[in-house]
Amino acid sequence: MLKVSQSFWSSMQIEFLNRKRWKTRSDLANAIFDYIEIIYNRQRRHSGLEYRTPIEHELHCQNPSQTA
Repeated sequence: MLKVSQSFWSSMQIEFLNRKRWKTRSDLANAIFDYIEIIYNRQRRHSGLEYRTPIEHELHCQNPSQTA
């Protein structure tokens, strides 16, 4: 579990946090939420899911004979 969380925080730091400055903590918190919910969880391909997005992986698990 530690390796997974380190990978997540490393990805967020490189792909997101290092690219911009926020005026308030609230702006940063909202931006982190958006990153996690929209980019990391929905769009990013994950090595643990055979380099599929979570949505592609779920579709593949529902229909294993078809490719997503």
